[in-house]
Amino acid sequence: MSMEIVISFAIFIASILSLLFLFDLFVRNRTKTSNLPPGSYGWPVIGETLEFLRSRRDGSPEKFVTDRIEKYQSQVFKTCIVGEKVAVLCGPAGNKFLFEMRINWSMFGGQVLPDAFSKLYIKTMELSTQHHIRNYWQGKEELKVFPTIKLHTFELACRLFMSLEDTNRISNLFNLFNIFLKGVLSVALNFPGTRFYHAKKATNAIRKELVLIVKQRREALEQKLLVSPPQDLLSHLLLFPDENGKFMSELESANNILLLLFAGHDTTSVTLTLVMKYLGELPHVYEKVLQEQKEIASSKGGREYFNWDDIQKMKYTWDVVSEVLRLTSPITGSFREALVDLNYQGYIIPKGWKLYWNGAVTHMDPKFFPKAKSFDPSRFEGAGPTPFSYVPFGGGPRMCLGKEFARLEILVFIHNIVKDFRWKLLIPNEKIEYDPMPTPIEGLPVLLQPHSP
Repeated sequence: MSMEIVISFAIFIASILSLLFLFDLFVRNRTKTSNLPPGSYGWPVIGETLEFLRSRRDGSPEKFVTDRIEKYQSQVFKTCIVGEKVAVLCGPAGNKFLFEMRINWSMFGGQVLPDAFSKLYIKTMELSTQHHIRNYWQGKEELKVFPTIKLHTFELACRLFMSLEDTNRISNLFNLFNIFLKGVLSVALNFPGTRFYHAKKATNAIRKELVLIVKQRREALEQKLLVSPPQDLLSHLLLFPDENGKFMSELESANNILLLLFAGHDTTSVTLTLVMKYLGELPHVYEKVLQEQKEIASSKGGREYFNWDDIQKMKYTWDVVSEVLRLTSPITGSFREALVDLNYQGYIIPKGWKLYWNGAVTHMDPKFFPKAKSFDPSRFEGAGPTPFSYVPFGGGPRMCLGKEFARLEILVFIHNIVKDFRWKLLIPNEKIEYDPMPTPIEGLPVLLQPHSP
């Protein structure tokens, strides 16, 4: 009897797989077009998903794209990822095409954008950064950089966006966000035990908590319980309508805060971790950064905190950050959807297809960056790189809304950490894995060496 059950189950599984294969062929033939980009859909259903994910795990996300550029001799090709047909657009021309497509920023209520508050945040950022370094770095001989910085950037984002100071609330949100981030680029298998399942549960819990925070702030504003309402992003989302005079609902406000917490802390954590990695590997670069920061500190003329002019003087330091972003960008690419049939370089990209760009392809292209694997901050002096060849923050109307916010947060942290410490990498050449962003697999453990008084 048990053998019959096994055979029946095997026949059932084979039948399901056969049906999926036939359905996949039916869908592909249904949209068959003679003028599609070159390429391959790969295996039925899963397409080339495994190769796409493998390149990220191996620390070379651009390899999936560059291998196919060479194979098809084309800067645009088709593929299939997690069951979706995808057109991959490469090079500056592909980046420009995608970044300049028509978009709508109304989700932020018109004029309320993170960068609009950057100058107001300088003092809070510096105080929070100094507090973090005192509590988590000073007095330590060794620590893991990535998890330590990640906690700092999340706490800072909570304070700046929502004026949230409750450490238990911040800790709960932080733990949920770590689960959510693990599922951002996972395969969409929604059953217990999978990353996707846990990420969905975490997202729902985050949204529920944020809606509660939004509701409490709205009630406090309406009842005038706050003598001086916080000058943060949440207050502006609730107090200012969009261009049509419509106010955001609590859920819309919560969704925007969720998006900004995601965009405003994880990418910055990765960037700062990688900056510390390169500075630990390149002492001559560290010395030049330290010298610039010492000069800026001495030019403050008795002022206790930074002002905007101080940030603008950090030219070499930002060139170093820019070179780190070129070599190991936190965001390697993203997907969009074709809402209509598109014509690109003579090929038809049908409505409903996904569009994918990969910044690392141009970042490592010697045509735009000679000796592309070498660390050279001078690339960003003068006119800088070819337009749309350097895209860690996107480009054109698709430029990251929080670029200046991120720049400010990164530079304030670098200033405070280099004036207090040197550091030695405890795992030289530690492997970088994209999961989904580039992170040292051991968290970048370092030996801290405080400066002499």
